[in-house]
Amino acid sequence: MKEKNNLLIFILTIGVFGIINTEMGVLGILPLLAEKFSISIAQAGLLVSLFALAVAAAGPVMPLLFAGIDRKRVMLLVLSVFVLGNLISVFTDNFAVMLLARVVPAIFHPVYCSLAFSVAAASVSPEAAPRAVAKVIVGVSAGMVLGVPVSSFIAGSFSLTAAMAGFTVVNTAALIATWLYIPSLPVAARLSYGQQLRVLKKPVLWFSIAAVVFMNGAVFGVFGYFSGYLTNITAFSWNTVSLILLVYGLMNINIVGNFIAGRMLSAGASADKLVIIFPVTLGIVYAAFFWSGTSAPAMALITLLWGVLGGMNANINQYWITTAAPEAPDFANGLFLTAANLGTALGSAVCGMVIAHMGMQYMMWGGIVFLILCLAMIIPRVYRSDEYVCLGESK
Repeated sequence: MKEKNNLLIFILTIGVFGIINTEMGVLGILPLLAEKFSISIAQAGLLVSLFALAVAAAGPVMPLLFAGIDRKRVMLLVLSVFVLGNLISVFTDNFAVMLLARVVPAIFHPVYCSLAFSVAAASVSPEAAPRAVAKVIVGVSAGMVLGVPVSSFIAGSFSLTAAMAGFTVVNTAALIATWLYIPSLPVAARLSYGQQLRVLKKPVLWFSIAAVVFMNGAVFGVFGYFSGYLTNITAFSWNTVSLILLVYGLMNINIVGNFIAGRMLSAGASADKLVIIFPVTLGIVYAAFFWSGTSAPAMALITLLWGVLGGMNANINQYWITTAAPEAPDFANGLFLTAANLGTALGSAVCGMVIAHMGMQYMMWGGIVFLILCLAMIIPRVYRSDEYVCLGESK
C-alpha cells in the first residue's frame, strides 16, 4: 500500500509540474516568441498574464463543476487538454491561436491541481496529509522556478520549437502514467454546491485568503524582478545571474524546506508558529538583500536561504486555506490557486511601481510591505480560537 501511495504521489507531482511549467516556462522564451510572431515583448507577455488571469477566475468555479466525477477521469481530461494545447502552440504561426491554446488549458488548471492536493492528502492518514501534499507541491515549486531557466536553455541550445515541445513531453508523460498506474478514484460522497459555497461565510477563510494573496505577492513580486536587481544593483553578469537563479530554483525544490514545512504543518501548534515565523524571516531576508545589495558574496549566500524559504511558501499557502475550510477540500484548493495567482499579479504590479517611482534598489521594500499585510491577516486567525479550524477540529 505504501509503495502504491508513493507512486500515486509521484505521478501527481509530475502532473502538477507539467501544468505549472506550461504556465511559467514561457517566461524564459518570451523574446523568442515575440520575434516569431512579430509582436512586442509586452504583447508576448499576454501569454503569461492571460494564463494567470484564467487560472484565477476558474479557481473557485471549475473544481466545483467537476466535484462529483471520478477523479482519474478528470485528471486524464485535464492532461489531455494541456497536451493538445501544447501541440497547437508548437505548430501555430498565429498569435491569436497561440493565446487560445494557452487560455483554454488554463481554465482547467485549477481542476487538476486542486484534485492533486486533495487526492494526495486523502491517500494517507490525516496526520500525514500535510507531508503528502508537500511532496506534490515540489512539482509546483519546480514548475515555478525551474521552468524559466530550463525552457531558456533548451531554446538557446536547440530551438524555440524544442522548448515548446518540452512542455508537451512532460504533460504527455503525466497523461500516460495517470492512465496506466492510477486506479479509478470515484467520489464516495459528493458535496452539493451549496455545501461547498457555504464555507465562504466563514470569516477565517477570508482572513486566510487575504494572507495567501499577500504572502504570494511578497514572494513572486520580488522574484519577478530579482534578475534585474542582481544585474543593476549587485552588478552580476548575465551568466552569473542565470547561475544564481538556477541555484535558487534548486534550493526552492530541495527536500529541506519541504521536509521542515511538512513536519511542522502536521502539528497544530507548530503549524501556527511556522506560519507566523515565515513572513518575519522572509522580511529579514529582504532587508538583508537591501543592505547587502552591492556585495556579491553576501547576495549569493542570502539567495541560498531565500531558496529554502521559497520551498516552504506553497506548502504554507495551501495549508492555510484548506485548513480554514476542511469540509470542502477541492473548493478550498481552488481558492488557494486563485489567491496565489492574484497575489503573484498584485505583487508584480506593486513592486514594478516601486521600481518605476523609487528605483530598483527599493524593490525589496515592496515585498516587505506585503509581508506586513500578510502578518496582519495571519494574527487574527491564530488568536481567534472560536473561528479557527485546523484539520477539521476546533481549536
